[in-house]
Amino acid sequence: MTFRRQSLGVLGEDIACSELRRRGYEILQRRYRTRFGEIDIVAREGIYTVFVEVKTREGAEFGDGAEAMTEWKQRRVANMAVDYIARNDLHDRPCRFDVVVVTMTDGESSVELYPHAFDAPA
Repeated sequence: MTFRRQSLGVLGEDIACSELRRRGYEILQRRYRTRFGEIDIVAREGIYTVFVEVKTREGAEFGDGAEAMTEWKQRRVANMAVDYIARNDLHDRPCRFDVVVVTMTDGESSVELYPHAFDAPA
């Protein structure tokens, strides 16, 4: 992964966290690492523990970030969520999966939030 792509990803996560806080989410953890990979943001919103995948794009030439959440990636994020739930004893708390798409165009950003973006694959 190139430095530019990494810094774009971190910037997107920063913007996503700001937007989530603005909407009343409490950010619990960023970049939660497991053996399956990394969850971008773990948050609390109401009664839910929310696992947030952030997709940051420069323009739309490679498609919308939400389109990048393939079934394989959904399954991977769900596996990471199981790890987080087990390690933090959150079995009694409902969870959900949100996606935040940050699009950077000419130094400006737009943010789209997709709450309940997908269900944990069976």
